[in-house]
Amino acid sequence: MLELLSQPEVWLIFLTLFSLEIILGIDNIIFISVLCERLPQHQRKFARNMGIMLAVMARILLVFSIAWIMSLSQPILQFGSVIFTGRDIIMILGGLFLMLKSLKELWGWLNPTKETHSTCLRTGLAVVLLQIVAVDAVFSMDSVITAIGLTNDIPIMIAAIVSSACVMVMVAERINNVVMQYPGFKTLALLFLVLLGGLLMAEGFDIHVNKGYVYFAMCFGILLELCHIRIKKIQLTKPVEQTS
Repeated sequence: MLELLSQPEVWLIFLTLFSLEIILGIDNIIFISVLCERLPQHQRKFARNMGIMLAVMARILLVFSIAWIMSLSQPILQFGSVIFTGRDIIMILGGLFLMLKSLKELWGWLNPTKETHSTCLRTGLAVVLLQIVAVDAVFSMDSVITAIGLTNDIPIMIAAIVSSACVMVMVAERINNVVMQYPGFKTLALLFLVLLGGLLMAEGFDIHVNKGYVYFAMCFGILLELCHIRIKKIQLTKPVEQTS
């Protein structure tokens, strides 16, 4: 183990995996934050942290199941000339669930009704955690397959997963507060999750889209929303300045 720490290429692989886990972790936190809003205030922090811990456990278990992970690349279904592997099916079903769930949340956010509010109040902690686990499984599968392509050293993969999880726990509440405090950020987050679900389904159908474009569009949307917030603050302070 100490020999690994002295090798520069090991640190490079670790930093690459750590960055990957951070990016996927942010996706997870956004989805978890949206789901946890349905819970009572005193349960939200527990649900967020538990969701992150479940994701860590899922990824570590998948790391120790490399043989099973690699078997998912074998064809199991074929329709004409189209072949589906186990990974493809998981991506399609997981992406479909993420897309439908995000669209449902987006519709409820843009068209609030008494029925929608009562449904939110009835949503239990166990139901929210099960939904988090379902989406975590898809994100975990994607990240672990990518990690296996970079290295076969299990300690490096686990170190990257655990390190990123510690960072996510520390920043989860801040990200959640920003997403929920500003309506534009919440709308943007839900639209991003819908798009991400579509990308997962596209990968399942062997349609590869560079996710860098998606994250660039997300960053542009965040910058635009920050400009809107700044403009609103300026407009609110103008009357005060005029009267003084």
